[in-house]
Amino acid sequence: MLGEGFDFLAIIRIGVDIAIVWYVLYKLMMVIRGTKAIQLLKGIVVIIVVWAFSILFNLQTIQWITNQALLWGFLSIIILFQPELRRALEQLGRGSLFYRGGKSEEEVIEQTIESIVTSCTYMAKRRIGALITIELETGTGEYAETGISIDADLTHQLLTNIFTPNTPLHDGAVIIKDNKIVAAACYLPLSESTTISKDLGTRHRAAMGISEVTDALTVVVSEETGAMSCAKNGEMQRELDEERLAHILKQNLLQIVKTPETNLMNWRGKKNG
Repeated sequence: MLGEGFDFLAIIRIGVDIAIVWYVLYKLMMVIRGTKAIQLLKGIVVIIVVWAFSILFNLQTIQWITNQALLWGFLSIIILFQPELRRALEQLGRGSLFYRGGKSEEEVIEQTIESIVTSCTYMAKRRIGALITIELETGTGEYAETGISIDADLTHQLLTNIFTPNTPLHDGAVIIKDNKIVAAACYLPLSESTTISKDLGTRHRAAMGISEVTDALTVVVSEETGAMSCAKNGEMQRELDEERLAHILKQNLLQIVKTPETNLMNWRGKKNG
């Protein structure tokens, strides 16, 4: 038997209130995921943990420093997260912050894979050089800013046209995120590794360079040989055919593999597989 003080409607209101807040926070996290803002959030969490320890162990100097950091934290968040906050407000105004399109995430990724494979196969046969970086978890915004903003839906026709020789955007890398061509003619950091084969050119060194500082997957089409390669986590697979390229893209974009060990095995794969 329920007590007289039990208010069922009040509990429902509290539950709905908490659910809405958590949902809004989740959507905001999705907006800033993969950007530098997520790294700043991790820094804020570290400050809070240090502040809690300083109180627990009565570390007055550290406590004063962390108090000052938290005191001015809200103003710092507004300044540092300004691009992400603006993007979230823009999405809210368009109604896209809480709306999901008709296609599932898996269908969108399959479309991305098909466009990249079709374009790279076409360019490989005609020996058109290409450098395509696909953002995964780590943000690539700072590298996208070095190029020309595109912000267009990914299609194999557009991707191929960008790398067509003697066009304004063909030199440099294309950065792709969420089935969107974010930017073209981007500059990527060149790897300084001494283990890279001497017969590899600037495109391959750039692919290795971006793979050493982010978790992005980069596809290279050689202008000299027409060979397709993939670089990730400081490793490169060369001489890929259409089937193997599609397999690597699926393993990384669809995230079929559940464990890091299996993912590493599937990434390296069998050379003749």
